[in-house]
Parts: sequence; structure tokens; C-alpha cells
Amino acid sequence: MIIRQAGFRRFPQAQDWVRWGLIAVPMFAAMPRANTLSWVLIGITLTLSLPLLWIQGVSGGHRLVPVVTLAVIAAAGTLWAIVPNSWASVTMFSTTFFVVLWQPKVPIILAVALDLAAISFWAGYHHAWDGALPTYAIVAVIVLLGLNRRTRIARIEQTELALARAQTATEEHTRAAALAERARIARELHDVLAHSLAGLSLNLQGARLMLVRDGASPDAVAQIERAQKLASEGLAEARKAVAALREDAVPVERTIADLLTAYRLDSGARADLTVEGEPRELAPAVGTALVRAVQEALANTRKHAARAEVDVTLDYGSGSVALTVADRQGRHPPDAPAAGYGLRGMSERVALLDGRFESGPGEDGWRIHLTVPA
Repeated sequence: MIIRQAGFRRFPQAQDWVRWGLIAVPMFAAMPRANTLSWVLIGITLTLSLPLLWIQGVSGGHRLVPVVTLAVIAAAGTLWAIVPNSWASVTMFSTTFFVVLWQPKVPIILAVALDLAAISFWAGYHHAWDGALPTYAIVAVIVLLGLNRRTRIARIEQTELALARAQTATEEHTRAAALAERARIARELHDVLAHSLAGLSLNLQGARLMLVRDGASPDAVAQIERAQKLASEGLAEARKAVAALREDAVPVERTIADLLTAYRLDSGARADLTVEGEPRELAPAVGTALVRAVQEALANTRKHAARAEVDVTLDYGSGSVALTVADRQGRHPPDAPAAGYGLRGMSERVALLDGRFESGPGEDGWRIHLTVPA
């Protein structure tokens, strides 16, 4: 059974005018010989046929469609019965065809019943039962033609649906293949390039320490430091590329570990991360706040306590996550005269998340601590 959604068009289409013409033209042809009852029936038919121009397909599930079409069949059938040569039968039969073509079972049965009633009334009114049988046959032919056309349209729609499903399956297969290839490339980048850059950074770190030990020229040490920095940056970019290829968000603890690795390679000092609790996926804003806090803390350490050891603790609580960054300068740092722009921005970002932020000197270095809901 074909059930389509119906609506009202702003402008009738060509097929709507053709359908309306098959209903209206016979009514105009009946006007010259119309009596009072005929004029009433013609007016009813034309009035009821007008909405069919704007309804998006007599095929629609709109509740007006079956009522309007059945009323048109009844009015046209009555007109044809009392004015036999009025061509009103064209209106009755064409409307019946469209009902059979598009409507559910109940309207079809009612339309055929109205046709048979009109033919029987016509035969009894004019004592023309000898012509009733061929007219009954016309109704049967119209019903068979409508059902045949209906079946063909259903097959076409099923074929289109099958093609659409096949295309969707092909697209999904192509996407899966592309994702598999991207995952393979990501593995290659991680296993080859990232590990190679990590090894290169460590070797450059060792070479720098050896040059410093042997009293090499400052230019040579500077060149090694620049190469070490480039390798560290390349390692971070390689890991970002791996995450992008996998379409995964890099976990916060992994990002912080990368920052500490870069600091460790740059300064040669110890930088450790401790994760407490069960790691979980965090909201983007929370993850960004944590990462930016570590970045700012490491930048301040580089600036005010070069080569100081750093301890970072990431604590996943039941409804929050806490971050502590402490550098180990080996001495009690002086109180800062005023918070810098970096610390101020860090505090504002945490405040926007309804969190708490603390910053100040500790026992042997500077310490920041923040807690945000998560």
C-alpha cells in the first residue's frame, strides 16, 4: 500500500491541472443542458475539485483527500445518472482511477461502491439495464488499470529505496576503509616517527650535556639546544597528527605528559606527572583549563626558576578534578608583588568553570592549585 505525505503547494503543478481538467471539463460540457439540480451538482463538483489543485498529490495522506474525491465521485455520478449524455461519467471514472492509484483500501472500496450505485441508478432511472453491464466492465477495467499502475509505482519506489540503501552501504564501506587507512597511518606515525623523534630528543639532550661537560663553545651548545627544541616540537606535532588521524581527543593526562616531556628535554630537569583516581573523559572547557594551567606554570618556571624540578598531580575526584603544579627551586621563593597576566587569566578561566584557584610560594618553590567541577 502506498501512503504518501500530503501538503499544500503554493502553486499547482502541471499534473494537478491535468487531473483537475479531467474533473472540471465534463462539468463545463454539461452546463448547456443543465437544469436546477444539474447546476447544483455541477457547482458542488467544481467547488470540491478546486482544493485538489493545491493539495500536494491526491496521493497524500491528508484527511481532506478521501472526503473530497469521494464527494466528487458521488456528485458526478448523480449528474451522469440524470443527464446521461453530459460526459459527467468522465469525471466519475477519472476520479475513481486516481483514488485506486493513490488511496488506501477503504476509500477505494467506497469509490467503487459509489460507481456501481451510480450505474445502477442510471440503468433503473432510464430503463437501460442492457447498457449497465458494459459500464460495470468499464469500472472493472479502471480499477485494474489503477492497481497495475499502483503496483508499478510501488516497484519503482522499492527499487529506488534499494538503490539508496546500496549507496548508503557503499558510502559506509568507503568511510570504514578510509578510517582503517587513517588508523594504519596513525599507527605508523606513532610507532616510527614519534618514537624516532623521542629518541632523537634524548640523544640531543645527552649530546648537550656532554658538550657542556667538555667545555664546548656556546655556539655549539646553542645549536644542539635549538635542534633539541625542534625535535621536541616535532614530537608534540606528531602526536597531535596521530590524534587527528584517529579523530580522537587527546586525553588531558597525555597532553600534560607531553608538556612535561618537552620541559624535561629543554631544561634537563626532572618533571613528573602523578595521576590519582580513575581517569575519565572531561568536558573540552575543563580539559583546556587544565592544560593551559600547566603551560602557564611551566612558562613561569622557565622564566623565574630555570631548570627547577617540577611535580604535577592530576587528581580525579567523584565530581571534580584537581591539578597541582609545584616547582622545586630548593629555596623559599619571595612573594610575588602582583599576579601576572598569565596567572590572572588562569584564575579567570577557572572562575568561569565555577572552580577554585590558588597560587603562591610553597616550602621550596612556587605552587599553583586549582579544582574544577568535572
